[in-house]
Amino acid sequence: MKEVLTVEMQIAARARKYPGEALTNLHEFIDVGLLNACFDSLNKKGASGVDAEKWIDYNGQRNERIPQVLTAFRSYTYRAPNIRRVFIPKGNGKLRPLGLPTVEDKLLQTAVSRVLTPVYEDIFYQHSYGFRPGKSQHQALEELSREVSVNEMRYIIDADMQNYFGSINHQYLREFLDLKIKDGVIRKMIDKWLKAGILENGQVMYPTEGTPQGGSISPLISNVFLHYVLDEWFKEQIQRLLKGSSFITRFADDFLLGFTNKEDAIRVMEVLPKRLGKFGLTFHPEKTRLIDLGEVEGEDKHPKKTFDFLGFTHYMSKSRKGKLILKRKTSSKKLNLALKRLSDWIKFYRHKLPIAELMGELNQKLRSHYAYYGMTFNYRKLHTYYNRTKHLLHKWLNHRGGKRVWTWNKIAKLTTEWIPLVRPKIYHSHQLAKP
Repeated sequence: MKEVLTVEMQIAARARKYPGEALTNLHEFIDVGLLNACFDSLNKKGASGVDAEKWIDYNGQRNERIPQVLTAFRSYTYRAPNIRRVFIPKGNGKLRPLGLPTVEDKLLQTAVSRVLTPVYEDIFYQHSYGFRPGKSQHQALEELSREVSVNEMRYIIDADMQNYFGSINHQYLREFLDLKIKDGVIRKMIDKWLKAGILENGQVMYPTEGTPQGGSISPLISNVFLHYVLDEWFKEQIQRLLKGSSFITRFADDFLLGFTNKEDAIRVMEVLPKRLGKFGLTFHPEKTRLIDLGEVEGEDKHPKKTFDFLGFTHYMSKSRKGKLILKRKTSSKKLNLALKRLSDWIKFYRHKLPIAELMGELNQKLRSHYAYYGMTFNYRKLHTYYNRTKHLLHKWLNHRGGKRVWTWNKIAKLTTEWIPLVRPKIYHSHQLAKP
């Protein structure tokens, strides 16, 4: 791993040395050592691609196959295999397409992404938080709270793009890549991935736009595209024309724009669809809106308008000192989806696992939920998740056949005394300055 980090530092230094130039010969940094490190970083339990090969299968042959794939990559003879497409539930009754590359393709995509990331980290803006080293959803949420509560950005454009990953225009993407990357081996490889066939229900389709969700190169490509289409445009062209202050916070294709001046917000709301439309991107007309967070109903009620961002519903309310601040709670959609998945899991495993093991794995799921949603102001929703988990145990343990032996009192003893359920905890405590 030390060798890989050294490679990334060398590439970052080269990018800083030639800031206005496109870099060449980056493929030379991809060698057997880097490929081995990338292979070790892959999910060992990840789903297989079209060849049905798993990580453990490839691992048994890695000493022979990694040098072979490196030779094929450098000599332009590597052929990107078809990508197996599956669909996973989004939580609103709809399905999200997910591309599953082969293990070897995943390995090569990861290596190319490792080499390109230092180049783009040098130009990406701070407000871009998605799929970047050292960046997280919680940092994006903290920035949002600070901008709205402290800097009083009360006019929010809540934008929702339609099928972003499937709409990325290949020609524009190539033009954007030209600005920083002119390594022929890597550019040819990216083209092969963009054109790779997609296997769905036994049929192979060849895309003319978009990137396959699931490929490890896809997050970087999507960030590059939106960096030039949205981030740079807003920071370099739009903000200097506005009367008041403004901000942008983005995680992958999910972004918010905020303003202190309503007139500014209205003007940007008018030009934003035109800007994205120029590059083939469109908004959900019913989901994209301008929100005024200035008015609150009553002394301590939720505002007339709320918005969802990164799994939380955000709303204005008063702090203990009486100041209006932005608060958050788990969105109803995400909470219901989490409980549905938990219910399905308990239902499936109630016959297969001993109670002690069932409770142990259930506690891991609760910890994961708290680790993400355990933010300041959200304790009540965490407690709802905790209580509903007990009710789901009561329901499904009494559906194991025979008599209903798991009374509510017995469930209470199980979850609080015998094998206690992990109680809610705030992991991300964010106190705004003088709230």
